[in-house]
Amino acid sequence: MAGADKKNITKAKILQYIINNQDTSKVELSKKLNLSMPTVLSNVNDLIEKGIVLETGEHASTGGRKAKSIAINPGYRYAVGLVITANHLGLVLINMRNEIEKIERVRLKFSQDMSYCAEVKKLTDEFLEDMKEPERILGIGISIPGILNQKEHLVVKSHALGLENYSLSFLEQAFSVPVFFENDANAAMLAEDLNTYKNAIYLSLNSTLGGAFCIDGKLVNGQNQKAGEFGHMILVPGGRKCYCGKTGCADAYCAASALTDETFDNVQQFLNQMEQGDSKLREQWDAYLDKLAILITNLRMAYDLDVILGGEVGGYLENYMLPLGEKVMHYNGFDRDVRYLSTCSYKKEASAVGVAKHFLTEFIKTL
Repeated sequence: MAGADKKNITKAKILQYIINNQDTSKVELSKKLNLSMPTVLSNVNDLIEKGIVLETGEHASTGGRKAKSIAINPGYRYAVGLVITANHLGLVLINMRNEIEKIERVRLKFSQDMSYCAEVKKLTDEFLEDMKEPERILGIGISIPGILNQKEHLVVKSHALGLENYSLSFLEQAFSVPVFFENDANAAMLAEDLNTYKNAIYLSLNSTLGGAFCIDGKLVNGQNQKAGEFGHMILVPGGRKCYCGKTGCADAYCAASALTDETFDNVQQFLNQMEQGDSKLREQWDAYLDKLAILITNLRMAYDLDVILGGEVGGYLENYMLPLGEKVMHYNGFDRDVRYLSTCSYKKEASAVGVAKHFLTEFIKTL
């Protein structure tokens, strides 16, 4: 490996640790990353000089003189994430600390017409109109439900949007900054800290059920970009009709739409009415958790990885992990606990955060 490349990798490693640990020090960096103090000092001082890293006070003392506390400068650069669904557009602005600075969701019906691209551009401009230094925006990431061909910027297939071999070039050309496209479930997986979840499955429990998984911190896309299509695994042979045309798919039982159907606008409405004592909704929720537990168990048996529950339903599961865990243990005779099971880090617009993080991750590599 060339010296310059090795130096860039070391600096990126240091910067990533600082981003993931808001209160750290040069001494801690040396210990945790197994780097010499001269290497840490040289890199950190350079990052401070450029304004990427800030000295924020004194680090907690472990004896002796207190070390200077350092943190990422959150406003050094920004990235925008958009989520396209059949009926909505989600928008987020994230900073260098992967924090959401601004978030919005507007009703916008998807269309293949050019006017749709123009409307997305208009709404994005309005979303960013109070941005004081727009030149700090690295790019716009766009999350789309469907199978994508990254190289050709093509939606190969999207049941949710009714697309097949749809070019994304017009949408890309609507913006003057770099644009990156990603499948919605993959993007949601990228929103997680892949240093914490190096080997994990992500279940995206939105109006349709998507999935993704990573090995050694890298997304696995499969031979035909179809890895993680957990929503179309058969859960109940001959069961409910799925939008894909088959019957018994996991999507028909575990997607958010299995709860909301045409009665509720969102999962929160469903849960609020259930908690008010609606016994029929309680039975429906119990049946939902039961099917979700079977899906989780099947995935755990197949991959033996951590399982992250995300999407709209995942954002509310934190308060229901005990009954879900009990059901999982009923079906899983191999694990003694469910510590491998967790809820997502971002309760709203995780896909937008993940696809925006692409630009911050790539930017760090260039420093």
